[in-house]
Amino acid sequence: MKRNAQEQLLASRIVTRRGMVAGGLMTAFGGLLVARMGHLQVDQADQFLLLAEDNRIKIEPISPTRGQIFDRNGIPLAGNEQIYRVSLTRENVEDVDKVVGRLRALVRLDDEQVERALEEMRRTPAHVPVTLGDRLTWEDLSTIAVNAPALPGVTPEVALARSYPLGQDYAHVVGYTGRVSEQDLERDPQPELLRSLPEYQIGKLGAERILEPHLRGRAGNRRVEVNAAGRIMREVGRTEGERGADVRLSIDAGLQNFVQARLGDESAAAVVLDVRNGDVLAAVSSPSYDPNKFIGGISVPDFAELRDNERRPLHNKIVQGLYPPGSTYKMVTLLAALEAGEISPGERINCPGHLTVSNRRFHCWKRAGHGSVDLAESLRESCDVYYYELALRTGIDRMAAMARKLGFGQRFEMGMTSVSEGLNPTREWKRSRRGEEWVVGDSLNASIGQGFVLASPLQLAVMTARLASGLEVEPRMVRSIDGVDQPSGVKGPLDLPRSWLDLVRDAMDQVVNARGGTAGRSRFDLAGQKFAGKTGTSQVRNITAAERARGVVRNEDLPWNRRDHGLFVGYAPRDDPKYAVSVVVEHGGGGSSAAAPVARDVMLYALHGDVPPLEAYPDGQRDEIAARFGAMDLQRFPGRVGWSTEA
Repeated sequence: MKRNAQEQLLASRIVTRRGMVAGGLMTAFGGLLVARMGHLQVDQADQFLLLAEDNRIKIEPISPTRGQIFDRNGIPLAGNEQIYRVSLTRENVEDVDKVVGRLRALVRLDDEQVERALEEMRRTPAHVPVTLGDRLTWEDLSTIAVNAPALPGVTPEVALARSYPLGQDYAHVVGYTGRVSEQDLERDPQPELLRSLPEYQIGKLGAERILEPHLRGRAGNRRVEVNAAGRIMREVGRTEGERGADVRLSIDAGLQNFVQARLGDESAAAVVLDVRNGDVLAAVSSPSYDPNKFIGGISVPDFAELRDNERRPLHNKIVQGLYPPGSTYKMVTLLAALEAGEISPGERINCPGHLTVSNRRFHCWKRAGHGSVDLAESLRESCDVYYYELALRTGIDRMAAMARKLGFGQRFEMGMTSVSEGLNPTREWKRSRRGEEWVVGDSLNASIGQGFVLASPLQLAVMTARLASGLEVEPRMVRSIDGVDQPSGVKGPLDLPRSWLDLVRDAMDQVVNARGGTAGRSRFDLAGQKFAGKTGTSQVRNITAAERARGVVRNEDLPWNRRDHGLFVGYAPRDDPKYAVSVVVEHGGGGSSAAAPVARDVMLYALHGDVPPLEAYPDGQRDEIAARFGAMDLQRFPGRVGWSTEA
C-alpha cells in the first residue's frame, strides 16, 4: 500500500534520528580510542619504552662509597682502596663450572675463595654478581677482558675495598667489614637493598657495625645495554649514589699504638679517658689481630689460629672482659662508709692479718697484718681487714648504691659492640639469680672487689675519671659524624661531697708517692706532674686452709692460667687531673708488678704527647726503661716523632 506524504515524512525523521544516534555513538567511541591511544603513546610512553627495552636494557645497583673513619687528629683508621676484581653473574651462564674453569686457566685465583663463591651462588639470586677473585693485578684484568667472548657472565671491574692502615691497633675499636650474612639481613632495616648490592661489605664489629647507618651512604644505579646472550655492551645511564658520612673518633692514634706496643703479647686491656669530657683517648685489648684478613673472608687456618689462642685475641677485653676488680674497688667501700657515717678519717682499725666472722676466717693479703691503720694508710697499704670492718658496718645495699654511682653495673653505649654491664651484686640479685639469700661473708668479699663483683676495664676507667674530676663522666668515643660534633661525655657534677673525694684522692696519691705505698715503684715526676692511683690483685683460684698453713704458692710458680690478675687504676696530673687510666693484665700475678708499670708509661705518654722522656723516671730505673722502649714496635704509626735511647 502506498504511503501518504505524512507517513513518509515520519519515517524519514525516524531514520534521521537513528542515524544521528548511531553516528554520535560512533563518534564517541572513536574519541575514546583516540584519547586512549594518546594516553598510551604520550603519557605512558616512558613506561612502555622501558618495558620494550627490558630485553636489552638492564638496571644494576651501584654500591655507595663507604664513609671513612679517622682518629681525633685526622689520621685514617678505616679507608677505601682501589682494587681489581672479577665477578660472575649466574643468570648469564649456561655452565658455571665450565666458565670458572676457563677463567682459572687464564688467571690465578684463590682456591678457598672460589669454593666460597660457588657456594654463595647457590643461595643468592641468579642476577646478583658474586666475586670469584679480588685484589687482582692489572695484567690479570687485561687478560680477562681480552678473553671476554669465551667468558659469558664474567665481569672484570675496578672496585673499592675497605682497608685498615693501622692494622691490629684498632681491631677491637673500629672492628671490620665483611660480606652480608643472613644474620645481617635479619637485623638490617633495608634487607632487600643489601641483597641487590653486589659484594656489599657491611660492618661486622666495633664502630663499623655501630655506625653502619652513617657510614653506608645511599646506593646509586646504572643502566646498561646487553646483547641477546646477556653480555653487557655499554652503559647508557647512571645515577650516582650518596657517599657515607666520615666519622672522627676520640682516639689518639699515637697513644693507641704506644699502648698496644707496651702491652705486647700480654693478655690484657687498657683504657685512657679524658676526665674533663669523657673522650676515650686509647682503648686496647691485647693480643690483637689484623682486621684486614676478615674483609674478604678469613682463611680457615688463620681463623683457627686466633680461635685457639689461649690469650683470646678475638675477645674484646675492653668492654667484654669482666674481672673481679680486687683492691681497686676499695674506694667504693670507703665512700659508702663515709656516706653512711660509719667511719671517720682519723679512726683507726687494727689488722692482725685476718677477721673472723661466723666461724670463718677472712684473711688480709699480708699474713702478719698491718697493725693499726687509718683511712689513708688502709688504702696506701691496701689493708683488707680495714675494708672487711667497713663492710660489716655499711652493708651491701649502700656499697652497691655507691658502686653504681661510680659506674659499676652500667652499660656504656659508646661506639663498641658487645658492651657488658658487669655485675654490681645486691641482695635481690642473689635471691633471683642464684636462689640464695645474701650472707655477711658475701659483703666482706665484695668490700675488697672479690666474690660476685665483676667490672670491665672501661668501667674501672670511668670510676677513676669520676673520682679524679668529681664529675659524672661517661665515655665518648665518637667525636663527630659528618663534621657534626657529638655530645660531651660529662652529665654534670658527681653527687658526692668534695671533702670525701679529697680524702680518697689524698690516699690514692700516697699509694704511688708515699713510703710504703703499694705502687711506689711506679711513681714519676714530669715537670712537677705526678701520678695517683690504686693497685689491685684479683684471685682466680681458691686458696685452701692447708695451702695457707704450708705457705701460699707464689704466682710465678703456678701455671699461667692459674695466676692472679693484676690491675691498676690511676689519674694525672695529681693536682689538676686530666687523664684517667685503667690496666688489667690477665694472670699477671699482681697489680703493683704487672699493671702499675704499664699504667705509668701510658699516662706519661698521654701527658707528654709522645714516648716519655727518661728524665720523668726515677734514676735507678732509667736503663731498664730505655731497654724496654728500645724493644717496642713503635714504627707502625705514620708520622711518629720517634724516640731514641740516647734522649
